[in-house]
Amino acid sequence: MKKVFLDDKRPAPKGFLLVKSAKQCIKALKEEKISVISLDYNLGRRKATGYKVVEYMVRKKLFPKKIIIHSNSERGRLKMFHLLIRHKPERVPLYIRPLPTPRRRDVQPSGKQLWPGLRKI
Repeated sequence: MKKVFLDDKRPAPKGFLLVKSAKQCIKALKEEKISVISLDYNLGRRKATGYKVVEYMVRKKLFPKKIIIHSNSERGRLKMFHLLIRHKPERVPLYIRPLPTPRRRDVQPSGKQLWPGLRKI
């Protein structure tokens, strides 16, 4: 099973597959068994958002074992959260862990971002 990290700017945490668009993320959901998905909302100007991925998951009833919303967009986080909380199976934990917009000093030369572990809230 794979762990998927949807983000157009941040590098994926160790052990996660980085996808940079809603289209790539939906393709991964269709073709792969996914255990964990971590979602950003804003994916670039005039691009589909992470909300489109959430709509797809709800429409197809296709939920990974764990869902993380890491977007730093409050509006986007809430929009995804409210749709997921109404439709996800009770057994699927939903975490909200906003990550700051990456700055040069937050990224190591290896490209790995420095950010704390996830906590359930």
